[in-house]
This record gives sequence, structure tokens and C-alpha cells, in this order.
Amino acid sequence: MTKGHQGHLNGVKMALRILVGCKRVIDYAVKVRVKPDKMGVVTEGVKHSMNPFDEIAVEEAVRMKEKKLASEIIAVSCGPQQCQETLRTALAMGLDRGIHVEISGKDYETLQPFHVSKILAKIAEEEKVDIIFLGKQAIDDDCNQTGQMTAALLDWPQATFASKIEKNNGDLMVTREIDGGLETINVKLPCVITSDLRLNEPRYATLPNIMKAKKKPIAKKSPADLGVDVSPRQEVLSVEDPPVREAGSIVQDVDELVSKLKAAGVV
Repeated sequence: MTKGHQGHLNGVKMALRILVGCKRVIDYAVKVRVKPDKMGVVTEGVKHSMNPFDEIAVEEAVRMKEKKLASEIIAVSCGPQQCQETLRTALAMGLDRGIHVEISGKDYETLQPFHVSKILAKIAEEEKVDIIFLGKQAIDDDCNQTGQMTAALLDWPQATFASKIEKNNGDLMVTREIDGGLETINVKLPCVITSDLRLNEPRYATLPNIMKAKKKPIAKKSPADLGVDVSPRQEVLSVEDPPVREAGSIVQDVDELVSKLKAAGVV
């Protein structure tokens, strides 16, 4: 695996090439419904949009370019034809070009973070990028795995759950959100960064930029073009709705509350 461009690590040059993952997911405002056969969720006729955490990753990459820290930003999305709409949204926000790795049918239904990580790693090598920006997780599967596995495949440093990113000579200073509060780490390039909610507020694409995005190039590739096997490593046995929360009960005083908690084995 490549170690990236050492020319960007000496603190003199900081015109970085950035790759941003843009996943197409069911829109956050849609109530997800399980299919009658319990083998997935209903996607037909359902509004989709870019994964919100990926929007934050896109915004951060654009801000780096506006600060003259990046020379080119490439969007990549893996999935069916409709992923091109997601890529156009990223291009309208300020990214330069897109790569659509077309995956459809059963292959798309069984696509897993491991497959996407291998695809991203291969594209990163081909495009000679310095930073891979991803959302910390996708709101459909909530796996929180792709960034970490991509970094492992490339043997690159990683900064997950980033809430602040600053240039530090030839490196990046990244503030991470962790269970105990905040952690600040120094990350050498090339690296993988995953965005947390508080990293930034993504911009809305303006009409002129939406029109410009229609003319920006989107290259089409397949997993085979990248030498990636997308055969499933796991099998979905059943998809179920979460259990309905039972109604609460009103207690008259503290003694009754303690009694009920003891009966439930809580205290």
C-alpha cells in the first residue's frame, strides 16, 4: 500500500488532494418501514439524500480548499445509478469531480463497509490523495466501520469523530469527541478523517453552483475495475421493527416507587 506524497509532509507545500465519501441513504426525516418479507427496509418511492455526516465531511473539505490548503477534492459514491444525484449535490457544494462506483441489485443489497473500504483504499491509491474524509457513520446502518477499515487497509493514520481540524505545519491537529470529553491528536499525512456532528454546519448549494455542478465530470467505475470482490461476507437472516415501548405507570409516593423498583430487580 502506498504511503502517500512525502512532498506534502515537509510543511512547505500544503496543496492537498482530498477524497470524500458520499453515501446515498434514506432521508433522515423519513420513517423507515420494514419490508413484509423481513429481509430489509422499503426503499422504493422513498426520499433519499446524502448521509448527513458525509455532508459535514464535504463541507470541511471545501473549507480547506477555500483556505488554499487543498488543490482538488474528489467525491466518490458506491451504489446504483441514483448515487449520481448524491454526487451532484457534493459537486454543487464545491467539490471538483466525482467517481461513481456502480453497484446494483443483489450486490448492492449485500454491500458492506469492508467492501466500501477496499474500494476507497484503491481509489485513494490511484488518485494519489492525501486525505480521505468520511462521515463517522451512516444513518442507515450506523456501522461506524468504513473510516477505520480504510485507514487499516492503507496503513494510514486515522482521526475519527473529528470536531475540529487545524493545520499544524505539515501535519493536521484534530480535536476528537470521545466518551470522556475531547481529545486532541497530531496526525501525519496521508490520513483518514471521519467527521463528527459538531465539526461544522454544511452549506446549502446555491442555484448557480447547482447549474455548474451539472457540467462537472463524474467518472464511472465498477468494483471489478478496482479489483474488488463485493461477494457478501455475512447473511441477513431477518430485519425486525424495534419493540414498542410499553406505557409507564404513575406512582403515588417514593415508597411505592422503591417497592416497584425492588420488584423489578433494579435496586
